[in-house]
Amino acid sequence: MSGNDRNIAVIGTGYWGKNLVRNFAELGALRLICDANEQILSDLQTKFNVEGVTNFAEVLANTDTQGVVIATPAVTHHDLVIQALAAGKDVFVEKPLALNLQGAVNIKSTVNKYNRILMVGHLLEYHPALIKLRQMVKEGTIGEIQYMYSNRLSFGKIRTEENVLWSFAPHDICMILGFMENLPNSVQAFGSANVTEVEDFSIINLEFNDNKKAHIFTSWLHPFKEHRLVVVGDAGTLVFDDVSQDAKLVLYDQEIKISDGIPILAKKSQTTIAIEQNEPLKLECQHFLDCIQTRETPITDVENGINVLTVLQAAQISLQSKSKIIDPKEV
Repeated sequence: MSGNDRNIAVIGTGYWGKNLVRNFAELGALRLICDANEQILSDLQTKFNVEGVTNFAEVLANTDTQGVVIATPAVTHHDLVIQALAAGKDVFVEKPLALNLQGAVNIKSTVNKYNRILMVGHLLEYHPALIKLRQMVKEGTIGEIQYMYSNRLSFGKIRTEENVLWSFAPHDICMILGFMENLPNSVQAFGSANVTEVEDFSIINLEFNDNKKAHIFTSWLHPFKEHRLVVVGDAGTLVFDDVSQDAKLVLYDQEIKISDGIPILAKKSQTTIAIEQNEPLKLECQHFLDCIQTRETPITDVENGINVLTVLQAAQISLQSKSKIIDPKEV
């Protein structure tokens, strides 16, 4: 898509939406922004020299906009996505795709009915470090995957409309599912609400075929920020640390030796892996523009969104049933 194809509208210009506005503007694709807050709207109109409206219906009626980017609160995603698809727009919606699995299935039916592009904002799938990590795993750098865990921790921002599981865990579930051929066989979740009426920390345990396991720890009550994925193989470990400035991807060369019948863990070395220095959000936005032009299915398409929601919903059911083990294929 050339820089002259200004056909993107961004809906919602708050905490995350303003970053989408900036990136689509820098890519030369931003035509319109929509937000109920007139002051924010006015500031962004001036900054990016772009048209602004306060009514979503005006976006849908604008024939110059082909792609609609939805960065509103999660509870609004389902209805706004359905309306945009029915109006003939291609849609990029921030995670989660919807707040329940049935909503995601409705969106899939609408995507198929109108033959539109639907992309979910699972940002880390476009991160150069995760892309490189996946490549190294595929090449056998760490051998067979044994176990994975992911921590997504910070001190705030505390939400009230969705719990930490729905706010934070979609990223980590998406990353972990990307290494597996199937959905997990079981999901178990623990958590508690300490500040408001929604859970502000959660732990999700996942078990896959061949006894492979993973867990996800999310919290917005943690004293420091941590965004880390650890993939343990039988010949080494890869660590993706998105908070680190210098070593976002590190390979630990290690192996298990048997000496006189006793297993010994031997760590040989650690190597920082060079990755491309590209902003993941800009790569994600560019991918949406490319898909609009080529009509190719996005990497994080509606099926990807449904798979993540299936695990999320199973985790939520487990959370509400005193950590009962749930089969996600039955939710």
